[in-house]
Amino acid sequence: MTSATSLFSPVEDDLRVLNQNLRQLVGARHPILFAAADHLFQAGGKQLRPAIVLLVSRATITGQDLTPRHRRLAEITEMIHTASLVHDDVLDESEIRRGIPTVHSSFGNRVAVLAGDFLFAQSSWYLANLDNLEVVKLLSQVIMDLAEGEIQQGLSRFDADLSIEAYLEKSYYKTASLIANSSKAAAVLSDMSSDIANDVYHYGRDLGLAFQIVDDILDFTSSTETLGKPAVSDLQSGNLTAPVLYALEEQTPLETLIAREFAEPDDLDRAIALIQESRGIERARTLAAEHAHLAVKRLDRLPASESRQTLIRLADYVLSRVY
Repeated sequence: MTSATSLFSPVEDDLRVLNQNLRQLVGARHPILFAAADHLFQAGGKQLRPAIVLLVSRATITGQDLTPRHRRLAEITEMIHTASLVHDDVLDESEIRRGIPTVHSSFGNRVAVLAGDFLFAQSSWYLANLDNLEVVKLLSQVIMDLAEGEIQQGLSRFDADLSIEAYLEKSYYKTASLIANSSKAAAVLSDMSSDIANDVYHYGRDLGLAFQIVDDILDFTSSTETLGKPAVSDLQSGNLTAPVLYALEEQTPLETLIAREFAEPDDLDRAIALIQESRGIERARTLAAEHAHLAVKRLDRLPASESRQTLIRLADYVLSRVY
């Protein structure tokens, strides 16, 4: 399977510059907040979101170098993503992220919440300094969507009546909105037509949905070591994802286990077995593939370039994670 690192070779140098800049952007004015944010930056990660911003930027300004505003947009995108992870881990009471202790387990809830707020505030300040109102609106919408996604997830815990459509809407808010809107923002900074900007928005939307569905499948098919966080943590906390929702259509006893929130000692193990015996994971793979293919179709109007080709290959990479 192609690794994300090798796949991002067209923007490898750009990502190196981004990593150097992130720590400078956070700044050392508040040492404990800097330490908390830097803790997660140091843990690394695939950096999928800033890489997509950089690839869309290069694909829409072929023959030219990236502008400082394109680079800053990628940095803002990673700051927003990191802030959301810090807050997610507090809400989910997660102890591990990217294979290391989470910010709140290392520094406490108070510092973690403040560190997330600090990163959101910093990203908003740098966003305003891009001096492009449309881009400001696009990324501000993302921050609202992240909160909306968390609210929807909180309200639908252990809800066996949740529809696939509602699951996809929540997944858009929590994952795909950032990829979609930051991709469109990159095209806007490249002075692309509204048609092209909308195409890359929909590319990001469908790729983001495919990525989230695949992540939800991996929750059942990968180990804690591979995931960098506890396996089946979503199911245990009542966050019902595509494999579970499809399994519910086949496995009636699963609804009873969910309704009583896995209160009995063997409930969670029984639920996992029922899901794995169903076609839930297989149908979720099909759903992810549909969105990945829709994403690729959205790139038809972009001029041929190495970056455009990488964006196409990225859809295959996302799906390959579950095969």
